[in-house]
Amino acid sequence: MSTRVGRPEPDEIPSHYVGYVQRVPELDPVIVCASQIEDTATLLRGLSDTQAMYRYERGKWSVKEVVGHLADTERIMAYRALRIARGDTTPLPGFDENAYVPAGEFERRTLASVIDEFAVNRDSTIALFAGFPAAAWERVGVAADGSKISLRALAYIIAGHELHHVDGLQTRYGLKATGSKR
Repeated sequence: MSTRVGRPEPDEIPSHYVGYVQRVPELDPVIVCASQIEDTATLLRGLSDTQAMYRYERGKWSVKEVVGHLADTERIMAYRALRIARGDTTPLPGFDENAYVPAGEFERRTLASVIDEFAVNRDSTIALFAGFPAAAWERVGVAADGSKISLRALAYIIAGHELHHVDGLQTRYGLKATGSKR
C-alpha cells in the first residue's frame, strides 16, 4: 500500500492545518490512516450511548459529535484530494464545522452507527488514496482562502486531524484505550 508520498513542504499547507500535519509521524500518511482507525474505534467502542453524550464542558461537542465531525471532515478532505489528484484547479470551497455538527444530528444515532460510518468512510479514503498515481501526489490546489494545498498535505491533514481529536478524547473527555472513562 505504500505510496511514498513524502511530507508536504510548508508552502503546501494552509497555516491553520500545520498543527495537524506536525502530529503525523514520519511515515506514509496512508499507512498511518489505515493503522489508526482501529485504535480510535477501540477507544470508543466500550462507551454506552449515554456515555457518548458526554461533553467535557458546556457548549462543547459530545463524544458522538466528535466522531461525526471526524467523518464529515474526512469526506470533505477526501473530496478535495480527489479534485486535486484529477487536476481540477477550481478553488476548493471551505466549510463551517460548527454548522455541520448540529446539522448532522449525531446524538440521535447510536454510537456504534457513528463509529461504523467513520470506519467505512476511512476505508473509502484509503482506497481512494491507494489508487492515486505517483504523479498526483505532487499536485497542488487552491484553498478557499487562496492558499495552496497539496494532495499529500491533505493525506497528512486527515491523519493529523484524527490524532488531534483522539488526543482531545483522551485528555478532555477522559477516555482511555479500553473505551471507558477514567
